[in-house]
Amino acid sequence: MSNSYHSHRRRKKSSAGKVGLAGALTGAAGIAAVAAGILVIRPVLSPGDDGAADRPPALSSQGNAPGATPAPKVGPALSITTPEGYAYSLAAAKTGVDSKPLSDSTPAPAGSTYAYAEYVITNTQKRPVLLDFPADIFLPRGEVPRAAQERCMPQAGVPQHMCTLPNRSKVTARLNGSQAPIEDAGDTLIPVGASYLVRVATDLSVSESLDTQDIKLYVWNARYTSDRKGIELAFPAGAG
Repeated sequence: MSNSYHSHRRRKKSSAGKVGLAGALTGAAGIAAVAAGILVIRPVLSPGDDGAADRPPALSSQGNAPGATPAPKVGPALSITTPEGYAYSLAAAKTGVDSKPLSDSTPAPAGSTYAYAEYVITNTQKRPVLLDFPADIFLPRGEVPRAAQERCMPQAGVPQHMCTLPNRSKVTARLNGSQAPIEDAGDTLIPVGASYLVRVATDLSVSESLDTQDIKLYVWNARYTSDRKGIELAFPAGAG
C-alpha cells in the first residue's frame, strides 16, 4: 500500500544544550579564569509525553491544514493498537468513484475513473500519536481492468474475490473542531482527541461501471492485526 503521508519510523528523543563560559582578567602579572556553566534543555515531544511540553508547530501554521467539517455518518468503530503503543479508533464513512479523487490525482483517462473510500481515524490516547493510515481499499477482482489484474493483490482474511490496487491515503478534513495535525522531526502526529476524515483512492483507474457498493475497506497489515488477517470496516447503511 502506498500512502501520501505514511511513516512507520520510530521516533527518538533528543535534547539540545548550550554552555556559556565567562572569564575575567585580574592583575597585571597573572590570569584567573572563572567559568560558569548553564545548561539549557528544550523538551521534545516523544510517544511517552503528555503533550504539555513545547509543542511542535501545527500544519495550520504552514497554511496547509485540512479544512474543518462536521463528522459524517459512520459504521461500527474498530479499535487498534500498533507495536509502538499508538492507539486509534477507525470507522468507515462512504465509498465512491471520481475522475480526480484527491487534489493531486492525475485525471482518469476517458471511459474510466478511480475508486475511493473514506473513513474516520481518531486518536484515542491522552498524548499525540503518529498519523498513520491503517485501512486499505479493496475491489472485486472481476471489476478490475485486465491491464491492472496483476497489480490487484489479495490479502489473508479478505474474501478471495477481493483485491487491493496501488493506492494513496490523505487526510481531507478535520472533524468536530479537531486541531490540525502536528509536524515534529519529520513525523506528522494526531493531537489528543482529534478526529480526521481520510480518503484512500486507487492510483490505477477502474471501469466507470464499478458499483460503489462493491468497494470495501479492510485493515490487514500485521502492524494492526494480531492474527495477520484482514478485518473489514463496515460502512453505515446507505453508504456508497
